[in-house]
Amino acid sequence: MSARKPVSAPFGAWRSTLSAALVARGGVKLYEPRAHGGALHWIEGRPEEQGRQVVVRAGRGDVTPAGFNARTRVHEYGGGSYAVWDDAVYFSNFADQRVYRQRGGGAPVAITPEPPQPCSVRFADFEVAPDGAHLYCVRETHPEAGGEPRNEIARLAADGSTGPRALWSESDFVSSPRLSPDGSKLAWIAWDHPNMPWDTTQLWVADVQSDGSLARLHRVASGAEESIQQPLWSPDGVLHFVSDRSGWWNVYRLRGEAVEALAPRTAEFANPPWVFALATLCFLPDGRLVCSVGEDGWDRLCVLQPGGALREVATPYRELGFLTPLGGSRIAALCGSPRSSAGVAVLDIDTGTHEIAKQSLKETLDPELVSEPEAIQFPTAGGLSAHAFFYPPRNPDFAAPPNERPPLLVFSHGGPTSAASPSLNPAIQFWTSRGFAVVDVDYGGSTGYGRAYRNRLRGQWGIVDTQDCINAARYLAKRNLVDGERLAIRGGSAGGYTTLCALTFHDVFAAGASYYGVADVEALARDTHKFESRYLDLLIGPYPETRELYRERSPIHHVDRLSCPLLILQGLEDEVVPPAQAELMVEALAKRGLPHAYLPFQGEQHGFRQAPNIRRALEAELLFYAYVFGFAPADADDLEPLAIRNA
Repeated sequence: MSARKPVSAPFGAWRSTLSAALVARGGVKLYEPRAHGGALHWIEGRPEEQGRQVVVRAGRGDVTPAGFNARTRVHEYGGGSYAVWDDAVYFSNFADQRVYRQRGGGAPVAITPEPPQPCSVRFADFEVAPDGAHLYCVRETHPEAGGEPRNEIARLAADGSTGPRALWSESDFVSSPRLSPDGSKLAWIAWDHPNMPWDTTQLWVADVQSDGSLARLHRVASGAEESIQQPLWSPDGVLHFVSDRSGWWNVYRLRGEAVEALAPRTAEFANPPWVFALATLCFLPDGRLVCSVGEDGWDRLCVLQPGGALREVATPYRELGFLTPLGGSRIAALCGSPRSSAGVAVLDIDTGTHEIAKQSLKETLDPELVSEPEAIQFPTAGGLSAHAFFYPPRNPDFAAPPNERPPLLVFSHGGPTSAASPSLNPAIQFWTSRGFAVVDVDYGGSTGYGRAYRNRLRGQWGIVDTQDCINAARYLAKRNLVDGERLAIRGGSAGGYTTLCALTFHDVFAAGASYYGVADVEALARDTHKFESRYLDLLIGPYPETRELYRERSPIHHVDRLSCPLLILQGLEDEVVPPAQAELMVEALAKRGLPHAYLPFQGEQHGFRQAPNIRRALEAELLFYAYVFGFAPADADDLEPLAIRNA
């Protein structure tokens, strides 16, 4: 603990060693631990290499050489970009979207043909056949004449001797081709517009013929309100999967024609599949099923015995995903906790031992500055309750004047079908170590609390999420944990939309910051990629039939109702939320004479990836709140000035 006597300073004006530069430097983004023959691999996304994704092997270092980027663009969000088999790594290369094979650290060799148009044929979600001769995957083909891409299950030779062959093309979307241990059966997931994979999906199984074709196709499970994901075969060839038919994503298995529930719980054994190859389950060789089980926003590691009993394995982690077996009783997983950032961990299910193979953060944060979250429930509209993580200010070197309460920043996550993370986030600690309180809201529509909670946002996007963010702030103010006169809301993308709705349609917050926020949901419905092209049908209503509702929910058409200072941050190459939306909001703020600042960033798209821009954005946000809330940042002289118009 700090031996110094705390210095008295207003909340927000505390000096912190956790700088915006440190947050911007951050560390590598970690994805998809995978193993074969006990050799552990993972992907690192490296900010200093413009986000290039590199396959890394534990103990040996980089596998992917310079000039290659192991990242797929299927569904635009990607995931499932590589597979390993003995000494071979197969991966999608971002620049051309062809599949490459790399053996023994040698040069990558393309095993799929050059597409007719650049990046027009894409591959993801690879599964290597038990004999290593073929790969099964998702193929996405973009037609030359435009229009919707075609998504299908495909098979290709591992040595590139024969081109990809379509096996299933009967649905709008597919994922998760998974082979039985003997290679005789293939399972996969399919779904159609307007559903997203967390709405309604189907589980299919087929026999694999000697030539690779499929026979005796059988739809195992599907329901009008059933999201199925993660088909997985046990070592003895029994098909398991996750379904929310009970209202919660639980584990089931197929016995003959019967579907059996295993250890049913009011808990989530899965997460929303925004990307391919999510894995919250994996089998050990002896048939035990290892599971990541989420309850009230926290994950636990559990083992499901063959007989059905569920046993918790004690770990320090509160977020666990991408589980992969390493042999014996060992697994690897992507893990995090309130005191540790995401890392690739190796865990022994029997002994309980664990070690970090790779940590995402390059620099260790001062543990005395780390504010740990409290999971809270608070009352919200309709007599319901909602969830959030609350972070109080923390810096042992400072104390606020008597009777002063901290300003509150409400974080609104993106998605919107996503969830707040309890793992250590330097961007949150940047604020709490300076004397801000933070509440990271899992508004209605978030995942981790069952299907009914997730469905609260159906037809209500812009309403339920906004009300929940407002009610989280009011709840904390009522408990005297924060200053009810100094409330601010911030968010990016869908979270930016919630931010703009809160500031436009309500008069609760004193300020806000919108990072590439959606201001015009009608424009989003008219022009977006296939995966999300019908997403808003369920979140708002069918378009264009309910066009007036889209206009009613778009802050850009109601800027005359804005009444508080607003900071807008926008990438100038953003095709999801074009700069024109931000510029119209800025124009309206100027006409109304409201204090505002606008920071456009050249070279940034939908989400900031360049360290100098991330740093500038955070420091500008601090200066903006300092102006609105009336305090002087401790390091103001070191910050680039922010021009606040109409100030």
